[in-house]
Amino acid sequence: MPTGWLGGRRGRVRLKALALSSRLGGEGRSVPCSGWRTKGKVHRESSGLTCPQYGSVCGGAAARLGGGSGGLLHDRPGQVGKDSFGSDYIENLKRNDISTEFMYQTKDAATGAASIIVNNEGQNIIVIVAGANLLLNSDDLRKAADIISRAKVIICQLEISPATSLEALTMARKSGVKTVFNPAPATADLDAQFYSVSDVFCCNESEAEILTGLKISSPAVAGKAGSVLIERGCKIVIITLGSEGCVFVSAEEPGPKHIPTQKILKPVDTTGAGDSFVGALAFYLAYYPNLTMEEMIKRASFVASVSVQTSGTQSSFPYKKDLPLHLF
Repeated sequence: MPTGWLGGRRGRVRLKALALSSRLGGEGRSVPCSGWRTKGKVHRESSGLTCPQYGSVCGGAAARLGGGSGGLLHDRPGQVGKDSFGSDYIENLKRNDISTEFMYQTKDAATGAASIIVNNEGQNIIVIVAGANLLLNSDDLRKAADIISRAKVIICQLEISPATSLEALTMARKSGVKTVFNPAPATADLDAQFYSVSDVFCCNESEAEILTGLKISSPAVAGKAGSVLIERGCKIVIITLGSEGCVFVSAEEPGPKHIPTQKILKPVDTTGAGDSFVGALAFYLAYYPNLTMEEMIKRASFVASVSVQTSGTQSSFPYKKDLPLHLF
């Protein structure tokens, strides 16, 4: 149960927790916040407040497609709190056949938390307290250097320190590892080095808006945003557009391509769609490298479209056995 307190008035009993953020999020956008306030107390690291399910991890999506067979798939080096949420999270990774060799527990911060609001159309707003995630550092990466250098694909986001994420991508690139970068939560002043160290730069439409300043109102505008990111040094840019599919732009073929996805009449919950897509894409990059990028995107989009038909984040990621054979 989330940490907080119960306040009752005129027969009402509620748990109250306020996320402290410098701005409000929009639909489909993750917003970082500086802490939680419960009963007048500000928790700058994390109060342990989290949704009653495990956070969405791209590696979980890849593992369920078969990428974790035999414990060969590693979650990136990470930090969780030495608390019940952290312990449960590590056990959840193990259940999904993901190695936790470099997942550390710390007493210096609580496990990172996310508060997610989902409306009747399955759309969401997310606020994030990074908590222990921000403690991951260069020393942790060096301990995992051998695993990073032997990986087929590495995925990084901005839910850890940007400097640490950039260092991990740089280490991987030097070893010839495919790098996938998902700039979430997005920031307008993203370090320019991220563009050049990412083999695949994958963001959603709201993240693309923050990065480029363009209002993504159609696939055509998304294509323009993708071209802007290519000009900044990206090799391949994918902008996901929810029910509209994706737009794909590459430095080799600069003309934007709109790749539709199957229509879902009434999505249940889109919270895990982005991580499902990125995880599936990484799976195809690692295990089906001879596919064209366009075909990988089509297959990853299909996997993500299945995930939005189930509530939750990791719990929505489909297993290989539940997907059509033509995807494999």
